[in-house]
Amino acid sequence: MGRYTARLALPTTVSVYFDYARFLLPLMLTTIVQGLGSQVLNGGMARMPHAMDTLASFGLAWGITTFLLSPLLQVRNLGLALVDSRQALHRVRRVVLASGLALAGAMASLALTPAGVWVVEDLHGLDSRLSGMALLALGWLAPLPVLSGLLGFYQGTLVRLRRTGVVSAATMANITVSVCSTFALLVVPFVRAVPIALPLLVTYVGIVVELGIVTWGYRRYVRGALAQRGRPLSYSYILHFFWPLALIMAVQGFSRPLINLFVSRAAGGAQALAVLTVVYPLGNLPYGWLNEMRALPTAFKEQEHALARLWRFAVGCGLAVFITMILLYWTPLRVYILRTLVGVEEALAVQARAPLIVFSFFPLVVMARAYLHGVGLLEHRTGALAPSGPARIAAILVALLIFSRTEVAGATQGVGALLAGFVVETGSVWLGLRGPWQRSRPGVRSDAAGTR
Repeated sequence: MGRYTARLALPTTVSVYFDYARFLLPLMLTTIVQGLGSQVLNGGMARMPHAMDTLASFGLAWGITTFLLSPLLQVRNLGLALVDSRQALHRVRRVVLASGLALAGAMASLALTPAGVWVVEDLHGLDSRLSGMALLALGWLAPLPVLSGLLGFYQGTLVRLRRTGVVSAATMANITVSVCSTFALLVVPFVRAVPIALPLLVTYVGIVVELGIVTWGYRRYVRGALAQRGRPLSYSYILHFFWPLALIMAVQGFSRPLINLFVSRAAGGAQALAVLTVVYPLGNLPYGWLNEMRALPTAFKEQEHALARLWRFAVGCGLAVFITMILLYWTPLRVYILRTLVGVEEALAVQARAPLIVFSFFPLVVMARAYLHGVGLLEHRTGALAPSGPARIAAILVALLIFSRTEVAGATQGVGALLAGFVVETGSVWLGLRGPWQRSRPGVRSDAAGTR
């Protein structure tokens, strides 16, 4: 009997990891395809008139947009962790809409007032032509927070019910439409006359399609599956749960503008900004999906010893991605990707070599951060995660100040500083979850005890 039980143990364990992989696979494919779509867009900009100016100005504008959008990146977790009834859904959605409108107003103000000129032109030391293109992009992108907020919220409700296939299909449609529109717009006279219009139009076409499919999925699978009322959920509880996550993302979102600020003011700043615009999505492409592992602890919380298994699963995924990135970016494949697939100039491809090698080490950090974030979401201990954002920014700032005194190229400085920030951030999350000052809230079961 003991031998028979032992034989059953291995298949059972394998089936558990298969369940994790099956849950994660649609989200992984979504993230990878999304990264490929970003590279197609970069390739489109690289083939437009004044390519370097377009890459640099859009990279700067998108860095500011990412910072302002960053608090909304956590609304998926609101849908994932809090929406267990229609009453909760309505209340959380109101918070998401209010947040999106406030951030949209901030973006519009920045694009239309002298404050934007000071931030983009004076602070970054750019000429009026580049700053004008960046401010135009910011104005066009102003409605994006509302659309992104609703998209993330509905995605979270679908992930809660393990309908990750709908989320994946929606993003796949986004990328497909974005890629097709990129090629179609390359020959449009208006777009060739105003090259910055290319990434802006492609961005909106993609997100509208994705939001439409996700909204359909919510109406089809989520709305009818929710009870009318669940546990009491007040606006104060929603804000208590959300503000640490929003703070983390807002501070994290400041990483790229801070790096751009240092890089743009150094010698060859415009070229370094163009390099970063290319290597950010290219470096993120293989490992970005590891962030989705933060949803696993909540989705599989009913399994015995789930966290111990999830940690082993996370380590295996991180190591596999690290090896993949070595093959992609430490070999001649890198040149083929940059020169042939993306289509950047020789000078930009040479400058992208060192940043991409540094990016190869990110998955070893991200796998641990995603697992720890998942534990914090499971236990509703989001307050324990809050110090990690400021810790990350402080580490990036210190690293940038140190690198600025060396001969390291601007783009490499930026990526190296970002890696330092990731390491310190992950250490802060680990310390926060181990600390006694933030315990589980009443009614929230801690499944982590004894398994971490």
